[in-house]
Amino acid sequence: MEEEILNEEKHGQSECPPEYIVFDEERGEYICTLTGEVVEEKVIDSGPEWRAYTPEEKTRRSRVGSPLTHTLPDYGLLTTISSYRDASGRKLEARVRLEASRLRRLQAKLRAATSIEKNIEQAVREITRFVDALNLPRSIIDTAMMIYRQAAEKGLVRGRSLESMAAAAVYAACRIRGIPRSIDDIAELVKGGRKEVARCYRLIVRELKLRMPIVDPVRYVSRIVSALRLSPAVERRAAEILIQARRLGLTAGKDPAGLAAAAIYIAALELGERRTQKEIAAAAGVTEVTVRNRYKELVQKLNIPLPAQ
Repeated sequence: MEEEILNEEKHGQSECPPEYIVFDEERGEYICTLTGEVVEEKVIDSGPEWRAYTPEEKTRRSRVGSPLTHTLPDYGLLTTISSYRDASGRKLEARVRLEASRLRRLQAKLRAATSIEKNIEQAVREITRFVDALNLPRSIIDTAMMIYRQAAEKGLVRGRSLESMAAAAVYAACRIRGIPRSIDDIAELVKGGRKEVARCYRLIVRELKLRMPIVDPVRYVSRIVSALRLSPAVERRAAEILIQARRLGLTAGKDPAGLAAAAIYIAALELGERRTQKEIAAAAGVTEVTVRNRYKELVQKLNIPLPAQ
């Protein structure tokens, strides 16, 4: 499902915060990810008026070429020899197929001629591995490659682990796209460990002057609740607590995963679905101390009455 964050002006009449309203292209509806409310339905489809049932039909009927991509050294500008069929779709003769195969090998060599281009090809494989292992959206690959390419062109990757730099680019892409993944999640897949990935990430942010958005702790709630097998009611209540805390400025400078864990702990206590701080901390990837400190702060500042434990 392709999702688009709506602006506040378009759906100001909805009580759901605008940053949690997404678009479902298949159904033509705008949906609130917090409550499941359908904010708007029967939206006009702005896609192509033609249909294609095979990749060949899609290529033939499209009026434009392939989009630019950061996953290829040439940004995808070169024509790719990808099949052994002629313009009419008929198979080529054996002699012509051999010639096409030779041209494909030659093209692969020409696509990555410089050392930077070869490095970028290797980085694509590493970044794709991280994205697949973490079940991240495929769009993260292009964002991460854009960041890695800029770092490579500035000479930041020279003398450093390609794997750690690629992991740092993936983490930066997740931050930019608002996807709830911690640096520990990514560092588990890297031989160099968390310390090396964190060092590369700080280098990328500093040298490329990236402005990282503040991660909303509400985005972590669904993943933690799912891991703990809690009910949707706990998820909604935890989101309400975090939204209230954000309005009071209590989330600034705090670890979003820790805040989400504390809100879930409070919501679970309120709704009688108790989990220990140790269980919640493990699901969120934070320490028990973090959960305990954020829990006490939220209960005190938000004046939340809790049942006797």
